[in-house]
Parts: sequence; structure tokens; C-alpha cells
Amino acid sequence: MSNQIPEETIESIRKSNDIVDVVGEYVQLKKQGKNFFGLCPFHGENTPSFSVTQEKQIFHCFGCGKGGNVITFMMEMEGFSFFEALKYLAAKTGISLPESTMQQENSISKENQDILSAYEWLTKLYNHLLRHAKDGKEGYAYFKGRGLTDETIDQFKLGFAPNVNDFTKTFLEKKGFHSSMLVKAGLLSLNDDHSITDSFRGRVIYPIRNHIGKTIAFAGRTITEQGPKYLNSSESELFQKGRLLYNFDLAKKHIRKQNEAVLFEGYMDVISAYQAGVRNSIATMGTALTESQAKLLRRYVDTVVICFDADQAGLDGAYKAAAILQNAGCLVKVANVGEGLDPDGYIQEYGAEAFQKHIIDASDTYMSFFMRYIKKDYNVQVEGDRFQYIEVVLKRIALIESPVEREYYVQELAKEYDLSADTLLQEVQAYRQQSVKVKDNREKDRYTNKTNHFIKPKRLLPAFHNAERQLIAYMLQDASIADKVQREIGVDFNIEMHKVIATYLYAFYEEGKDADVSLFIERLTDETHRKYISEIAMIPIYGEITDKEINDYIRIIRSENKDLASMRHLKQQQKLAEQQDDPMKAAEIAMQIILLKKQMKEHY
Repeated sequence: MSNQIPEETIESIRKSNDIVDVVGEYVQLKKQGKNFFGLCPFHGENTPSFSVTQEKQIFHCFGCGKGGNVITFMMEMEGFSFFEALKYLAAKTGISLPESTMQQENSISKENQDILSAYEWLTKLYNHLLRHAKDGKEGYAYFKGRGLTDETIDQFKLGFAPNVNDFTKTFLEKKGFHSSMLVKAGLLSLNDDHSITDSFRGRVIYPIRNHIGKTIAFAGRTITEQGPKYLNSSESELFQKGRLLYNFDLAKKHIRKQNEAVLFEGYMDVISAYQAGVRNSIATMGTALTESQAKLLRRYVDTVVICFDADQAGLDGAYKAAAILQNAGCLVKVANVGEGLDPDGYIQEYGAEAFQKHIIDASDTYMSFFMRYIKKDYNVQVEGDRFQYIEVVLKRIALIESPVEREYYVQELAKEYDLSADTLLQEVQAYRQQSVKVKDNREKDRYTNKTNHFIKPKRLLPAFHNAERQLIAYMLQDASIADKVQREIGVDFNIEMHKVIATYLYAFYEEGKDADVSLFIERLTDETHRKYISEIAMIPIYGEITDKEINDYIRIIRSENKDLASMRHLKQQQKLAEQQDDPMKAAEIAMQIILLKKQMKEHY
């Protein structure tokens, strides 16, 4: 697996990257006992079944069965090859790797590698032109006029594409890129007369980065009369708007730290907010929020503050986004920037401190926003409309789990319309009772994963099976226990998977390795084996095991082996008696088989 990379280097990279920190960049982890738990990033779920242990440096999902160490996590999460995962983790901790070893295996196609390289070159070029060249003065003046500092411009690598038809084409061709690939990537445009021109010429450039900081697309904004106002790179295998969030790579550490994300609509809103100190700022890609984006956020955070424009389109967008986020399990708040303003405009007019204090910190709860939002659809001065509005609000209040919250909003409604709070609460309770059956049915299915789970027993395992699992758990923790088990029973376990694991584990210790589950998992190439070992390694072990306990486990395993051998012998004898046309002897052996089966059942 390691090829030319020394094993000591691989081990150094693994040990330098704490699995809790690395996984924590993708999943919101909460400590429970010794382990950390979160929502699994590999399958959809609403309750955390994904566990990470810092002590053993491994992860395991009790839902889908995925498991491994920090290197295999990056391989699973990013689709990296082993070498790409090593390279990524080495870069995080400043460990150098020979470039020659990194060229031999890549998870993405040569064409996509070239596209990423082209975007990297252009990101640097456009930013340099904006900041330091005469050709970029127009774009620089635009961003300065929007209140951005040089530091912010450089941090977001904002740029300017000169208004010259073949500037980008000439530059990239000199770097060895082919025009046909650049057209396919959307960096160049093929015109009706078969001429090729730069797609983003004359526009300020917002590089769009993926979650690990690689530029994968551009958004170009016109600063002249040319249309359209915004021009995005075309969607591709690398760039899918519905799966990405703008600025997520910079914001994710702040999102984790604050346990809150602020969702905007536009690039400039995010950049202005980030400069104003709201570092947990992200945005959709000029489209409505998708379920995929909401699920991504839910893995990282509990609370999302929606901060869209205050016009009707912004309110409609906030309402739709809030529903999607709530379905994903997020706690939703909605900021109100006031009529006639967008977040960027508010910051420019009132400043960073006011934006944080009066907009973000003062965000409405989802229920308050809902009541304000739907009121526009009713003329509450008219009795019929007023009753309809109150009914809709009460049905929504009935969905709230907290009795205190329910009562609070009922009291607000009662005050506003001079009604009895007790009567309204009775209505809410009636709505809750009506929905309880539906909810119960939904809850039955809610946590059901239709995929085939690995090792998810539906009944208690036999005693010998548990004994083997428990013994292997101790063997993974202590080489001396593995040595004793090897002497006593070797690989004579009853479960085939346990025989395989024991064989690998004995070989691992015979190489002089210390007990290290994370390293042992890394040595295995079969994903099924990695999953199983990560599951067994998660078995709680309390204190040191005694020789008596080990001997008890071995005795149970041997007893099952003996019973199975006896069963096989009896069945052979029964078959032979039947072949010899001796029904009396066959019946006698059948009774012995029944008695033996009864004895074996006592092991359950």
C-alpha cells in the first residue's frame, strides 16, 4: 500500500493528525463518555450513530458500518487515493513528501487535474492584476468602492479579467493548456464564427472554492453595461452548485466553534460580513438552498441564521430555505435587515458592530418569522381572514415540542388579538393529538436506513460468538493477550471472520508492532475487514482482563468447536446408517443430534 513512502513517514503523518480534529472538520462531534458522536457523513440519518475514539484513533458508524483510521476516513470522505489522503494530511501538519511518490495515483481524471491547475493559475493571475497591474485598476476601484480592504481582497483572492478577447487564452496556452479543454471548462467561449474568446473578460472575479480550498469555478460580475450581471462557470463534475456553499472552506472552523452558521444569498454579503467579523458566513451559489446543502450544514452545526435581502424575493427565499433546513434537523433563525437594505448595504451604512448586534444577534426565531411572513397573505382586519390566519399559526405552534415555547407563542397571539390563551392552548393540544398517530408512523420510519447494514444483529449473539468478539477486542489492545490466545487456540475460532482477523493480527504482532488499532486497520486492504475490526475495537473495555477471564473465553470457544465437531461426526454417521439401510441406528443418531442441539442452544 505504501510503495516508496517509508512506513515511518506514514505513521508520523497518521499520528500527527488527531482523528477527532480531522473528522471534526466534516462532522459536528459531541463528547459522550470517552468517545465522540455525530451524524454519519456517509449515510443519511437523524440521530448520531457515528463514533470517533481519540484513544484508539479510529472511527466507526453503527448505522452503515463504515470504519477505519484518519487516512481511510479521508479516502472515504473525499474519494482520495491512499497517496492523495497522505499528501493532504501531510500538508496539514507540515510533513514533506517526495513529489515522485505522489504522481503515481490520483482519484480524479487527468482532464479534471488540468482544469484545477488552470483555475489555480488564473486565480493567482487575476488577483495579481487586480492588486498590482494597470489592467486591474478598474476592478480594484470597484472593490474598494464596496468597502473592502486589501487584506480581504487577498484573502478571498478576488480578481479582475482584462477586457481583452484572447488574454486568458494566450496566457493558458503558454502554460501548456489546450483551448478545447478550456472551452469545456467554461473558461473560454466558442463563438458562432468559431472564434474563441475569454468568458469572463471585463469582469471582477469571485473564485469559488470547494470545501478544501481548491478553486473549481469563477463567478464574474460585470462593472460596465455588459450583461448578464453575474456569469458563473458552467456546472461540471468538479462544480455542482447545489452541493457547494460559497466560503465554506474558510467558514467551517468558525461554524464549528460557534455552533452556528450564517447563510447569505450573495458573494458580496458573505465577504462584507466576513470582513465585519462574522466569520461563520456562507452563501448559496445564486440558487435556492438545496436539501444536499442543508444536510451538509446539519453535519456541522445545530443552528443556522438565514440573512437574506429584505425584499419580497428575499423573504420568499428565506421561508423556503428555513423549511428545508428544519427538515434536515437544524434550528433555524431568520435575521431582519430592514426594508430597502441587503446585508452588505447594512454593513456599509451602519457598520460591523451594529450588524452583529442588531441583525445577527437579534435574529427572529423561526416561529416569529413564520408568523410575520404568512401574515401578508391575510387581511387580518377582516374577521374571516383573521380566523384563518390564527388557525394556520396554531397548527404550526402545535408542531413545537417544547411546552414553554408553545405557551409563549400562544400568549403572543392571544395578546395581539385579545383572545383567551387557555382556549388557544386547547386548540393547540387538539391539533397535537390529531397528528400524534401520523407522527408515530413517521418516527418508525424516520431512523430506518433502507441500505444493508454490516453486522447489525437482530437478536442476541450466541455466547461463543460474544466470547470471540470480546477476546479479539482484548487482543487488539494487548499483544501479550494475542500471544496467549495464539498458543492456546491459534486460529481455531468458530466464526470465519474471526479466523481471518486473528491470522492478520498474529502476523502484525510478529513484525514487532505494538498494539495500535489505527495502524493495524491501515495495513488491511479489505474494506469489510476494516469495518468489522473498527466495530469490535469500539467494544467498551473496563480495566485489565485477568487470566481467568481469558481462560473462560477460550473454554467457551473450545466447547463450541468440540460441539460442532461432534455434530459433524454424528451427521456423517447418520448419513452412513441411512445408506446402509439401518433405520433404527439412523433414528438413534437423530436423537443424539437433537440432544446435542439442545445443549448447544444453552450457549445463546
